[in-house]
Amino acid sequence: QVQLAESGGGSVQAGGSLRLSCSAPRYDYHIYYMGWFRQAPGKEREGVAAVDSAGGLWYSDSVKGRFTISRDKTTATLYLQMNSLKPEDTAEYYCAADSYVRLEDVLSDWAYKTWGQGTQVTVSS
Repeated sequence: QVQLAESGGGSVQAGGSLRLSCSAPRYDYHIYYMGWFRQAPGKEREGVAAVDSAGGLWYSDSVKGRFTISRDKTTATLYLQMNSLKPEDTAEYYCAADSYVRLEDVLSDWAYKTWGQGTQVTVSS
């Protein structure tokens, strides 16, 4: 069973940056798809960005151009670089992984079976 652990959350002012990390201590080389999701209070969880082992990248329209997802296979770490943060980016951020996800579902939370515990990101205006 793969375990994921997020870190790097915190509080920042609007326009600032944060980098989230997601480690998989017991790295499973069958993990093909990994993604970042977020859930704000009172809202449904939404997909933010995803990456596959071949380097394919996907972003939600709300973060495109501001967030960058990357994956370091040697350290089994997934990153989310978040720049130009906005108050509406405030949420609990989760990383997720799965061996297979249909391309049309890469930003759908129900498509992933393995999840981390989450890390809070708060952006103040």
